[in-house]
Amino acid sequence: MSFGMSYEAMKEELAKRLKRSRFIHSVGVSETAAFLAGRFGVEEQKARVAGLLHDCAREFRNEDMIAEAQKRKIAIGAVEQAMPLLLHAYIGAKRIREIYQVEDKDVEQAIWRHTVGGPQMTALDKIIWFADMIEPGRDYPGVENLRQLAKEASLDDMMLAGFSQSIQFVVAKGHLIHPDTVLARNELLLKKIR
Repeated sequence: MSFGMSYEAMKEELAKRLKRSRFIHSVGVSETAAFLAGRFGVEEQKARVAGLLHDCAREFRNEDMIAEAQKRKIAIGAVEQAMPLLLHAYIGAKRIREIYQVEDKDVEQAIWRHTVGGPQMTALDKIIWFADMIEPGRDYPGVENLRQLAKEASLDDMMLAGFSQSIQFVVAKGHLIHPDTVLARNELLLKKIR
């Protein structure tokens, strides 16, 4: 694990690059991730940094995401092509090294997976994904139930509820569901059945 910048320096840099509401969201995810890391025995500093920087690529406009991904040789699937905003997770995973001097595979992977999830998610991956859903600034039907689960449920039960709610929301909006989200949810369900 190598963080070339202090957490405070990362925070200052991020504040310059993101609009204020996105920055406040990022700090909220960082603090929520630190709480969840403490609860589930994950390294708090990694959770705090991954939470802070998870949306660092949101400094780019949606219409620039494909070009930014191509610049970094990130594969762009059909779902990302149709919904380029999803690419911010993958671009952000690369930006942490470029801008914030973070050289940490776990943090990079957690940021990469924070939007759609994926198979064989680590505890850190799950924490960042879930913290993004429940940070204090989030306000949507069902968020209080998810916040309650964050205090009392197992990490996998929490994630299963989160994925289920997320998929229902995306379906209701008529959007595409990323295959990695389905894989992640199915994997959790299969674990329960076995």
